[in-house]
Amino acid sequence: MNHTEIKTLGALKEVSWSSRSIKEELREHLISKLQAGTPTFTGIHGYEHTVIPELERAILSKHNINLLGLRGQAKTRLARQMVNLLDEWMPIVAGSEINDDPLNPISRYATELIKEKGDDTPIDWVHRSERFAEKLATPDVTVADIVGDVDPIKAANLKLSYADDRVIHYGMIPRANRSIFVINELPDLQARIQVALFNILQEGDIQIRGFKLRLPLDMQFVFTANPEDYTNRGSIVTPLKDRIGSQILTHYPETVAIARTITDQEANLDERQKTKVHVPNLVKDLIEEIGFVARESEYIDEKSGISARMSITAFENLMSTAERRMLLSGDTTTTIRYSDLMGIIPAITGKVELVYEGEQEGADEVAKILIGDATRSLFDDYFPKIEKLVKDNQEDPYGDVLAWFFEQSGFELEDNLTDKEYKLMLDSITPLEELVNKYQPETVEEDRYFLKEFILFGLVEYKKLSKYKLTTGMRFNDLYGNYISGLG
Repeated sequence: MNHTEIKTLGALKEVSWSSRSIKEELREHLISKLQAGTPTFTGIHGYEHTVIPELERAILSKHNINLLGLRGQAKTRLARQMVNLLDEWMPIVAGSEINDDPLNPISRYATELIKEKGDDTPIDWVHRSERFAEKLATPDVTVADIVGDVDPIKAANLKLSYADDRVIHYGMIPRANRSIFVINELPDLQARIQVALFNILQEGDIQIRGFKLRLPLDMQFVFTANPEDYTNRGSIVTPLKDRIGSQILTHYPETVAIARTITDQEANLDERQKTKVHVPNLVKDLIEEIGFVARESEYIDEKSGISARMSITAFENLMSTAERRMLLSGDTTTTIRYSDLMGIIPAITGKVELVYEGEQEGADEVAKILIGDATRSLFDDYFPKIEKLVKDNQEDPYGDVLAWFFEQSGFELEDNLTDKEYKLMLDSITPLEELVNKYQPETVEEDRYFLKEFILFGLVEYKKLSKYKLTTGMRFNDLYGNYISGLG
């Protein structure tokens, strides 16, 4: 029989339904998943051996949990996925504001209804997807919002005295009874509001105004917090921290490969972008490397963190930059170019907190520096290290490229060239083809032109070539030849 077909308390008793706390529910479903070898949290990468085992241990221990970490570390996503460890359906007394358990009612409404109707008490069923409540902690949150208050309109309509507990309007926490309740950015909650949580966490009690009211709420609390908030905006009061069973530290992806997996999964791309814009592997690595170098950059406040959302939005911007260029040039398909990376600057500038030195440089300039740093970081994985000085008996792998530029008055690569024009321009620098053939011979044809551009920008980053931003593109020059001509 489908449990949701049960409509009365008597029918519920007949099928031997037993009550259990939400923490027991989570624990039992987790045990089943662990025994079956089924993943408990999906679509969350890089936490398999760190955060997820700690979270599983906290659930097995029936703890309230605090997820502590910088922004963009999947804290809220982890909390939301805990819903999958609940029973699919949960019975409640029909009409109950606080999800009263039919076998263990706690509100005056439910107890009086059961007293009046007995086994004929009507039952409703709540799906697990509805057993999740979330509140962003902000300084304006009040005790009335999260716990409850006296409702004068209810008192007037029911002609009740303010001393009658039926005039109470329940807040978010009582209404989330028998559910997972998430409070994001806990330190932003005023200290007096945090104090109101003490008894709820310890005893399941709530107190509203002066009522002698004891509601043993059944809750799974999950808090999220940024460690820097402890000093910047507020703090978690010590007695409250003491009542949170497990504090779990989250972290950023530890490798570019993990970061790539996250971006691939999360990027919101149009189907036409996926089919018409080809993305070389190196491009995906570069996008992620920008986040890694940003976390080490002297221009960026490392305490504020670099969210994974930066890489995701940067990748979306990159695809749109290539798509727009393709539409303007009349091509039907295209491949990402290095010059398209200039299109991701808006995705970077909005996601980083600059220190004083960064402010002096300017957000746009810092974004360009990060792209350059990422290029330097990955260059040696593909081509020989560019040395400052080459010994006389040593062959410079880039000598032919530099000689080519020395003999030219300059090389301009415009942003909106058609694919055919773009390839012809890069093919004109014949030593680039030789470098790709020698050091990256396995590269597929459609990725080779990005590598050629990558070499040019790498030589610029290592001060072997100079570049100038033109209105319509980029101009490359031999470094010393250009300097000598400037003296002339």
